[in-house]
Amino acid sequence: MTSMGSQFRFSDVALSLLCCPVCKGQLELQDHHLSCQNSGCPSVFPVVNSAPILLNESASIFSIAEFEEEEGTIAPPTGNGVKARISAALPNIDVNPVAKQNYKQFTQQLLQYSDDPKVLVIGCGNLGQGMEALVSQSNIELIESDIYFSERTQLICDAHDLPFADQSIDGVIIQAVLEHVVDPYRCVAEMHRVLKPNGLVYAETPFMQQVHMGRYDFTRFTHLGHRRLFRHFQEVESGPVGGPGMALAWSYQYFLLSFTKRKALRKLIKIFTRLTSFYLQYFDRYLVQQSGVFDAASGYYFIGKKDTVVLSDRELIKLYKGNI
Repeated sequence: MTSMGSQFRFSDVALSLLCCPVCKGQLELQDHHLSCQNSGCPSVFPVVNSAPILLNESASIFSIAEFEEEEGTIAPPTGNGVKARISAALPNIDVNPVAKQNYKQFTQQLLQYSDDPKVLVIGCGNLGQGMEALVSQSNIELIESDIYFSERTQLICDAHDLPFADQSIDGVIIQAVLEHVVDPYRCVAEMHRVLKPNGLVYAETPFMQQVHMGRYDFTRFTHLGHRRLFRHFQEVESGPVGGPGMALAWSYQYFLLSFTKRKALRKLIKIFTRLTSFYLQYFDRYLVQQSGVFDAASGYYFIGKKDTVVLSDRELIKLYKGNI
């Protein structure tokens, strides 16, 4: 790929890994557009707000025109505004007690295979819980992608067709995203494709959690269902990311929200439920160590290494850790 200099928000090395999301051909910068160099593929991709818009529109629910019309509008940072300050002052029911340690382990494993790894973050709109250990490593380059503009977004792409060459990425992070894609199996297959041999993936996906992005919320996974999703990976570690306490707090909130459509009242309900159910998270600090949590967690994580061996379904069911 032709060098693109400072026009983009990541390094030339990272840029050289990009490819056409339609045919996987090479890209070239031409008049603020990226053009596919495959003679049989006429795809051209705009650059908006220094972010390439690399979408395979024929296989995506999103269109390139949507992002061109936004003209690079950046979503306001979550830490600004009265609403955000009120939210920050309230106790939280969405607590992840294991992510910090998981990211430390992911980082350590990553640096065993590369001194300067490139890590693709799928869904970077907000910095994921626990990612501080990873972000603090200056020798790890994060290539941060999403399907909307934010302060962190460097690249617009759809996880169903990742615009990266085969075996070009050292690690992939997909935290609380797979429930929002229409075909999670296809997305995981794409992660497997772009990862180098022994490349690492870190995923978190809900199990007992209500709809939280409206029409863009599709799927939930049990612990074994999540493991099967990553059956082409060797497991490094997996487990719950939130226990039954968090799941109960979410259910309690959505039970009350079900009684009304009025926006003002729904806001008050969310404040009320956070004030009256936040303590449930403290039970999870004990329950997360119990086998029963594998049947009742709010979500699960998976740390895996790219493998050539596929986990069979017969072997999968032997991995059940619950009490039933």
